Amino acid sequence: MPQIIEPKLISGNANLPLASAIARRMSMHRGMNVGLVDARVERFNDQEVFVEVFENVRGEDMFIIQSTSNPANDHLMELLIMSDALRRSSASRITAVIPYFGYARQDRRAKARTPISAKLVANMIVEAGIERVLTMDLHAAQIQGFFDIPVDNLYASPVFALDIKHQFKGNMDDIMVVSPDVGGVARARELAKRIGAPLSIVDKRREKAGEVAEMTVIGDVTGKKCIIVDDICDTAGTLCKAAEVLTKAGATEVHSYITHGVLSGPAVERITNSVMKSLVITDSIAPTEAVKAAKNIRIVPTAPVFAQAILNIWNGTSVSSLFETETLEPVYEGIFAGI
Repeated sequence: MPQIIEPKLISGNANLPLASAIARRMSMHRGMNVGLVDARVERFNDQEVFVEVFENVRGEDMFIIQSTSNPANDHLMELLIMSDALRRSSASRITAVIPYFGYARQDRRAKARTPISAKLVANMIVEAGIERVLTMDLHAAQIQGFFDIPVDNLYASPVFALDIKHQFKGNMDDIMVVSPDVGGVARARELAKRIGAPLSIVDKRREKAGEVAEMTVIGDVTGKKCIIVDDICDTAGTLCKAAEVLTKAGATEVHSYITHGVLSGPAVERITNSVMKSLVITDSIAPTEAVKAAKNIRIVPTAPVFAQAILNIWNGTSVSSLFETETLEPVYEGIFAGI
């Protein structure tokens, strides 16, 4: 078997700009060109996915970069078929880099006769020949246990902490971190601890799915710049309502930091017209033109942390070291000044 010299990246169609950015960052770290493997990921006329890899990958350490975002089924099938193509081409190891892991919200049986789709997707990924998964901010941490292979779950909170310290420099004493529901308290507490800010909670009660009947603020937000923290923003209904409730409770400004900007349906319009001063998302999901054009939506890059994590996996060094601010600061040096 030939000696593995460099990690090799290949990308599906879900988020090509992010894949290219990761390749550029890795090239900077390695001091040599790290490009995306030449391949085509296309559709037949009946929309079946077809993959062809044009480079020799025998004995190589392969990293497939593919979010399973909208259209989730198409992008998931691309991931599985790319893995099968690489496995049949004798790749030494296949790692799936899934910045946004779709189906993660279906992680338990909330009612009778419903699926646990996240577990099914995990089984499919393992069966396709993938030997390791690298992702960011899984909706539920226990999804890692659905896999019988190693799963590295990166966190956006260290990146958000660096951005907040840059954006609110000189006003950190006025910051209040807010969880938009009781279930997200652990995530919000993690960010609050990193930036040394107090924590508040918006308690919501639903009459039926998709509708928020009542919201109550737990904690005093009077005179505070509130930062709502969550992992997913889909239609933005709950987020915009929470911003209104916080403003009525005395908050001077409301900002939101959300890892995965799904932003489906009327989400962008709602955010643009809301009382929120800004919504900060990552590029784990490729932003649409409407998202890029929205005046109060800002995108924080994840390529630096993913590039470093891939290199750490390839080198056999710690990925969890990237959870620490001291390790992450040099990786993001100078980036926030340009955002």
